[in-house]
Amino acid sequence: MGINIVMKLSKFKACICEGAAERAILDILLDNDLLIFAKNELINDDIIRCRDAKEFESRYLRKKFDDQISVIRILDREKENFKISKPYKDKIDVVNIVTSPEIEMLIICSEDKYDEYSKVKSKMSPSDYCKQNLPKLKYDKKYETVKAYFNTPEKLVNAIKLYHQKHQSKGQYTLLDLLKQGV
Repeated sequence: MGINIVMKLSKFKACICEGAAERAILDILLDNDLLIFAKNELINDDIIRCRDAKEFESRYLRKKFDDQISVIRILDREKENFKISKPYKDKIDVVNIVTSPEIEMLIICSEDKYDEYSKVKSKMSPSDYCKQNLPKLKYDKKYETVKAYFNTPEKLVNAIKLYHQKHQSKGQYTLLDLLKQGV
């Protein structure tokens, strides 16, 4: 994992993002056909913002699906609970894409500040670092801010690759694993 392997995903897919920043990143990648799945392969043809498994089941799994469903969760901690109930357990394959510690690490990498941030990471979160040390960005966690910052898909892909090179993924899937081969 974390080596851009081809992930086995089911015919039906649900992509769940934790927050607005993650959603902006995924929208950029989807809109530019850079992921191993397309928007039209997703349940409701869009990214879902729903952290609770029970809510996900009631909102999205009441429809009849003949095949397995891959639930791709974009989150900053792998430990977040997402327990599928027994009736769906055999139909759902959950794939966690961990953006640890936070999606803002992509901005830190893009600004070539990874080593500088590493010196203060025990005292400061990546989002606080962006706010305090990258004032020209006027950073906040809003969708529009992140989407505007990564104004070209190449900038985002380069940040994903750089972050992967610098950060140990510890056997977890990362955003790099969602990119198409050769991107």
